[in-house]
Amino acid sequence: MPAKLNFSFSKMGMYRECPLKYKFRYVLRIPELPKPYFAFGSALHRVMEFIYASRTDGKLPPLETILQFYKTDWEKTSYEQKAYVSKEKEDEAFAEGLRIIKAYYDKHAGDVLFPLSTEMRTTVEIDGLAVTSVLDRVDYLGGGKIAIVDYKTGKSSPKEPDQLLMYQKLMKDNETLKNLVLQRDPAVKKIEIGKMYFYFLPTLKEEAYEPADKKQIDGFWKGVLATAEDILAGKFGADPSEGKCRWCDYKDRCPVWTTTETLQSAARQAPEEEKLPLNSGEEQSDEEALSQKIDEYGLLKEKLDVLEKEIKQDLQKNNFLRHFGKNYQAELQTVESASFDDHKAVMAQLDKFNLTGKVLVPTLDSILKLLNSPDILPAQKKALEAHKETKKEIKLKITKTRE
Repeated sequence: MPAKLNFSFSKMGMYRECPLKYKFRYVLRIPELPKPYFAFGSALHRVMEFIYASRTDGKLPPLETILQFYKTDWEKTSYEQKAYVSKEKEDEAFAEGLRIIKAYYDKHAGDVLFPLSTEMRTTVEIDGLAVTSVLDRVDYLGGGKIAIVDYKTGKSSPKEPDQLLMYQKLMKDNETLKNLVLQRDPAVKKIEIGKMYFYFLPTLKEEAYEPADKKQIDGFWKGVLATAEDILAGKFGADPSEGKCRWCDYKDRCPVWTTTETLQSAARQAPEEEKLPLNSGEEQSDEEALSQKIDEYGLLKEKLDVLEKEIKQDLQKNNFLRHFGKNYQAELQTVESASFDDHKAVMAQLDKFNLTGKVLVPTLDSILKLLNSPDILPAQKKALEAHKETKKEIKLKITKTRE
């Protein structure tokens, strides 16, 4: 290779997903938008690092200490910074994190384990690449053998162990790893990877892999170098698909989509007799058919929204709560909803009355449940309800009256 390339498994994954997306992110250095699942995953990784960095006798620290760390760390950023659409959604994610941490603690509280390292970050220069990796946890199995653990905070399983193969390649004869093992076991002559596995925190399931043989590693690494060669050669063509492009942060910059949207706009504005499928003369692909259905649904939804607004206005104009068509009836319903928008004031009241423990996560549902609980005194209930905002919304309900 003509030049050294800063590389990682995630960079390789992005390039293979879409070379143009890689260019936007790592060549033009346009940052991606924050994602809730990134914030959630990072928070759990920090908790796992805290758990094992805080061990003093091979055992887990107290659960209360772990939960307090999680809560303090979580509250360092707002729900907007984490990219959640609302405080309620952030609270739901926080509660899911609590569930995962408690379940992990219940399963592993009795383990006696001193990891060699947590969040071990190394950069290895190899074959013209400077490859950076972060190993979530490295355990010592004895006899010079180690285990590499990679935490996953999603529920789906990786299809291939390529990430672990990358770690195996980079950790061979790695000086940082060698020094860690020798500090633990000075008599060791040879260091080997004995076990590699993904640990899925939401389900507490492990997916273990035996170390790959030389042929498998060489084949994997050949593919890595081929990807790096393409990057250095400036091969940054777009590789679009509905699934990949739907949530891409660079879609509005991508020439594939800006061109497609221009053509579609022109097609919508053309007279009916001039309108032709954009792929006229070719068989429509599954992705194109799906795109067409989505557009059709969107147009229908727009029409439905207009109709709903007009029907509600007409019913209210005539002072009707209900009116009938030939096959359907329309009914106006008043829906009442509650919210506690002043989060700090509610938390202050809960702390004042020592009720925080009864509402570990102050979601709307949990606070409303507390208000109806016999554990709360009338004065406490009145003080909390003073922060409740009640909203009324008139909704339209359409039901079928005959088949």
